[in-house]
Amino acid sequence: MNKPKGSMEALSAMQITTDMEGLDAQSKSLLQYAEILAVILRDTITEYKGYSWKEVAEFIELDSITSTTEVSPGRTNTRIRSDTTEYTQLNEKTSLFDLAFRARNPQLSTEDIQINLHIDVEPQKTYNPGYPIEKRGMYYLARRLSSQLSLALNVTDYNRLAKCYSIWICRDEIPREDQYSISVYEMTNTKNTAPNAVPRENYDLMTLVVIKLGNAVYNGDKEDEGYELLRFLNTIMYPHKDDFMDTVSEYIDFSDNDALRKEVVHVSTIEQIKYEGMREELTEELTENGIRVLIQDNLEEQIPKERILIKLQKHYNLTEEKARKYYERYASGALD
Repeated sequence: MNKPKGSMEALSAMQITTDMEGLDAQSKSLLQYAEILAVILRDTITEYKGYSWKEVAEFIELDSITSTTEVSPGRTNTRIRSDTTEYTQLNEKTSLFDLAFRARNPQLSTEDIQINLHIDVEPQKTYNPGYPIEKRGMYYLARRLSSQLSLALNVTDYNRLAKCYSIWICRDEIPREDQYSISVYEMTNTKNTAPNAVPRENYDLMTLVVIKLGNAVYNGDKEDEGYELLRFLNTIMYPHKDDFMDTVSEYIDFSDNDALRKEVVHVSTIEQIKYEGMREELTEELTENGIRVLIQDNLEEQIPKERILIKLQKHYNLTEEKARKYYERYASGALD
């Protein structure tokens, strides 16, 4: 079996995003699970080429996975705890990472020493937010790389620097000729006048991956490069189709989880999933997280307060008073 086990939490997140309209916050709630991330990472990270989705899921560092909800045996919570998601130094602009975590680098790790990749995944509603996504991605990579060096030490140990990946998944406003494509930007050695080349791992420290979707219908062929990944993202990033569960089950294994089978009454389509006990709590948690992300992302993009309040009321069906309370709760941390 080359598929990772599916958790109840990931299935719950899929239920919440059934009618997804492309909101960043909804996408971020969905992409917090190891089994979902594994499908994305296998086809975007060079070090994972040739591995199965199940193996890639196991590469995600265990210390980066936390359980925030009490779960029954056999129904492990695989939601990723964001690594250091905010970096603030002197008067620099605060940067918020949608989902930052660490995962094992199988090419450099040994039985005794584990070397990690530092990864962040950035789902974006639009590819054209008013600036080049690629520039923002390179900036994020630079911050991710520099954050690995401790400011508390008198001696800077550059040996500690490990490779960083920034993966951007853009859904809307993509030129037709670029739709359903994958672009990779990486460090490379372009010239040597000396006879000896430097080992690649000494400079190949930042890779930017930009995935462009662009249409609710994906007509790719199995022979196309990136077909499996693009088909998967098309399935989970757009309003769910009738064959949603069948398609997702080709990538993630939900069949052997006894606790899951007992709680899911019918799984022919994701809309028919019914929960006993956990659904209300998980819905509240995902909604709260989505509200926080919406506020902080819009502040980072310097969206005025009143426009943010209108978005909160529209997308989460909040009263103006409740929207203002959420704004006050989460805006203070983002503006510090």
